Amino acid sequence: MKYGIYFAYWEKEWDADQASYIKKAKELGFDILELSCAALKNIDKAGLDRFKDAAREYDMILTAGYGPAAEENLGSADESVVKHAIEFYTDILKKLEYLNIHTLGGGIYSYWPVDYSRPIDKRGDWERSVRNVRTVSEIAGDCGVDYCLEVLNRFEGYLLNTAKEAVQFVEEVGTPAVKVMLDTFHMNIEEDSMPDAILTAGDKLGHFHVGENNRRVPGKGNIPWAEIGKALDRVHYDGSVVMEPFVLPGGGIGSDIKIWREMIPDADQERLDADARNSVNFLRHVFGR
Repeated sequence: MKYGIYFAYWEKEWDADQASYIKKAKELGFDILELSCAALKNIDKAGLDRFKDAAREYDMILTAGYGPAAEENLGSADESVVKHAIEFYTDILKKLEYLNIHTLGGGIYSYWPVDYSRPIDKRGDWERSVRNVRTVSEIAGDCGVDYCLEVLNRFEGYLLNTAKEAVQFVEEVGTPAVKVMLDTFHMNIEEDSMPDAILTAGDKLGHFHVGENNRRVPGKGNIPWAEIGKALDRVHYDGSVVMEPFVLPGGGIGSDIKIWREMIPDADQERLDADARNSVNFLRHVFGR
């Protein structure tokens, strides 16, 4: 397995200089830096080349994640929204291909965060999303990108809340590029058993996010990491394991993720770096590979 970290661990705003974290992640012992597609919306070729050159210089793998805006919702009943969303993903996937990024994960079948003040039509949105994800995933396949659908907790999404739902959705889409993405933070809220959820995903598991119940780095909460590691072994998962901790209040990230308190007292860069380094070493040890 390869181990990674999401750039936003160190940031309060989504529009940060994500490429600058490639070197840092390498120095802390990671194989992967995960970036947000928000950085790729209006990027020029020089910006893309900066990501590409830095990844090559530091021998780092890049993966991508995204929480689509409402106007990028593939499950929308508004045909103009769907048309825009397909155009958006087509552009992003071509950029990922250029960057040699082979994994895109997130709520990329709906939108995030969900506006629960509006009526929810799960059945209708599911059917529309299956149809439109099929279209986009065929483009993803042509670009060499695994299109990984993240299972989210009920407070952040409503279409896919469990591994069982995600497997059903992936089977209905029926294209090779579409995979299941699990995240221990969300699993801890929704699943009866996290190991059983991993077994349910089985060979459809394409991307795996790790983080504690309190959104800190693995090893700083109560997630059963040894049991999770054994389940990953049982399904022969050998893909990316990317930690996605969020610990900094304030800014757009703190607001979107709902970080309302100081998760780490005196959380300066040195402390954040030490926690990340210790955590990736912890994961390598407890997962045994």
